[in-house]
Amino acid sequence: MKKKIIIYTDGGSRGNPGVAGAGAYITDGEGKVLKECSQALGIQTNNYAEYQAVILGLENLKKIVGTENLPNYEVEMKMDSELVQRQLSGKYQIKEEGLIPLFMKIWNMRVKDFKDLKFTHIPREQNKDADRLSNVGMDEGETHKSLF
Repeated sequence: MKKKIIIYTDGGSRGNPGVAGAGAYITDGEGKVLKECSQALGIQTNNYAEYQAVILGLENLKKIVGTENLPNYEVEMKMDSELVQRQLSGKYQIKEEGLIPLFMKIWNMRVKDFKDLKFTHIPREQNKDADRLSNVGMDEGETHKSLF
């Protein structure tokens, strides 16, 4: 039987586009925290940040369990962006051209390493930890705004 991993993701942008950040909160099936991660993204849109949060979560999970062990896991990505969840699930098309390379990166990661991956939309209230982490990334970006 496969082990379950849940990755909560969130991305945000102050200004849209503005200073952006991504956050991922990774737990096992029982809710034990495996990793918290955040990333400053420079000046980006909110949707770009949401996609980057998914990539951040998947890349960190690979580091935690090792690529060779990924087939033993069922991964559920939970996010409060209904748009991104539906695009990644194949229900909506992508109209923002800048998101297509990110979609393709996630698609390729899915085909190569994450065969048992599903995307679930959750209410914002259930995504507080990932939201907090995306704000850490945005705060970091605010601090280093002159670099972008």
